[in-house]
Amino acid sequence: MYEQKVTVYCGEGKGKTAAALGYAVQSASRGENVIIIQFLKGKKSQEMEFLRRLEPEMKVFSFTRLGRSFAELSEEERQEEGMNIRNGFNFAKKVLVTGECSLLVLDDFLSLLNHGLVSQEDLEMLMKARSEDTELIFTGKVMSEALEPYAGKIYVIHEESQIM
Repeated sequence: MYEQKVTVYCGEGKGKTAAALGYAVQSASRGENVIIIQFLKGKKSQEMEFLRRLEPEMKVFSFTRLGRSFAELSEEERQEEGMNIRNGFNFAKKVLVTGECSLLVLDDFLSLLNHGLVSQEDLEMLMKARSEDTELIFTGKVMSEALEPYAGKIYVIHEESQIM
């Protein structure tokens, strides 16, 4: 079924990106082409450099140009990052239209929806650009209602307190 190839990792807990990357590594090990696009993550150069060693099976792109998270940016910097994010969104759409990969991971894309950096109409265009053979993974803290009709699997990751 079409929706079953869309997975969402969301929630306040840590490990959403790690879960998506783990799935991406499994897919790449089976010979599938994987593209990972990171949004709003700030620059984590060690992490990105490690992931880039997995090329050409996994290609990693970051559309964050400044070294801080989006929340820490000035208004001018937010506008600049907004253009970078738009470029990343357009790149994701191109990847889906051309069928460049069998798995596309859009890391922290939920934040784009929740902060209004990408609209529901943008999401619909993105989903229409996807072929049935392409799997999509979205990550982020808060699940967007706009994404619910497309999601086949939604994993909510949260932390539990240990009582001793």
